[in-house]
Amino acid sequence: MSFYGVTDLWTYVIGAFGIILLPGPNSLFVLTVATARGVKAGFQSALGVFLGDTVLLVLVALGAAGLLRTTPALFMVVKYAGAAYLAWVGVQLLMAALKKWRDADAVQTAVPVLSSQLAKPFRRALLVSLLNPKAILFLLSFFVQFIDPNYATPAVPFLILSAIVMGFSAVYLSVLILMGARLADSFRERRKLSAVLSSAVGAVFVWFGVKLATANLN
Repeated sequence: MSFYGVTDLWTYVIGAFGIILLPGPNSLFVLTVATARGVKAGFQSALGVFLGDTVLLVLVALGAAGLLRTTPALFMVVKYAGAAYLAWVGVQLLMAALKKWRDADAVQTAVPVLSSQLAKPFRRALLVSLLNPKAILFLLSFFVQFIDPNYATPAVPFLILSAIVMGFSAVYLSVLILMGARLADSFRERRKLSAVLSSAVGAVFVWFGVKLATANLN
């Protein structure tokens, strides 16, 4: 028995909730922006993530994952473009952290320095979200398990599943944004701690880039 074409709805809900909680470049970027530039910029980056996720969901519905599987050259282009961008974001954060550590006036300049590396949060979050072909394959393999192939209108269960995961994402990112805004007050007076955490975030983004560069379709 299915719910409007969705099979085993509660299993999907639990699985989607767990997936959203897993750390990834999207949530980490939003938290970093909120910490460095405040609530408004944090929500701008969250909107970029939502748009990127929506595009990926639409692409999955249109069969983009199948196209990547059957066109290895296209997958390689998208994969390395995504890896390069994630690594570039990480390097920028590492450079900003180093400047914070060395700057004698870092108490006053720490936030502006990092903010300059996170300019245009909506656009950057959109790119972080989009440039990850593995996300398309993951969405396809996860969603397909909960869609009744015999349901007359496949778009209906797909929209239900999408709404659930996007709802969880909205709540989770909102919590991260508010947490980041509160953390910012503490970091302003603790330049070395702020620099260490910023460098850690940058290193994680570089790791995301390396991980994506070595990903395959299997």
